[in-house]
Amino acid sequence: MLTLVEEVLLLTLHDKDGSFVSVPAFSLEYALSGAILMDLALRDRIDTDPEKLMIVDPTPTGDDLLDPVLEKISASPKTLSTQEWLNALALDTHPIKERALDRLVDHGILQRQEKKFLWVFGQRRYPVIDNREQREVKLRILGILLSDEIPEARDTVLIALADSCALFESILSREEYLSVSERIQQIARMDLIGQAMIQMIHEMRR
Repeated sequence: MLTLVEEVLLLTLHDKDGSFVSVPAFSLEYALSGAILMDLALRDRIDTDPEKLMIVDPTPTGDDLLDPVLEKISASPKTLSTQEWLNALALDTHPIKERALDRLVDHGILQRQEKKFLWVFGQRRYPVIDNREQREVKLRILGILLSDEIPEARDTVLIALADSCALFESILSREEYLSVSERIQQIARMDLIGQAMIQMIHEMRR
């Protein structure tokens, strides 16, 4: 199963050319830092409340995206708030993003292509190989938004996280977003795992 970090990245990729959708830098940074904390929460390694983020189980997950963050939280000499951890992780999400993209390439979900502009510059894009994995996450989420079914906890978290970082406003057309915005809010309120975290991301965007 893909991590939430990987699925967030797949949500931000254009289907046709593999370029990233245009979102404010801080939105993606907080989306990735929130996603990795959500992944740890879903694996019962951490818990959160409005005042602090706590280690529940320091046992490594075996996932090389999650365990360095779990180790960092476990090694912290003091208990920090969820907002403090979001801020700290958001300052250094580049390695997380690159590792997640490498894993998607290693898994054969994406392929890496070098697009060169002039002879000294290059821009890296990550188009989908067969579109199966990317279509799966996007169609799964859109299917939930267009229905009245109760989503699984993982999809509830992903939808709430994407909404808190304004990803839906970037990956959907204005008409599509307006048609599902009420449903997005309805689902976002279902999330109990990271409600405090998501509220903090909303506040930091203001």
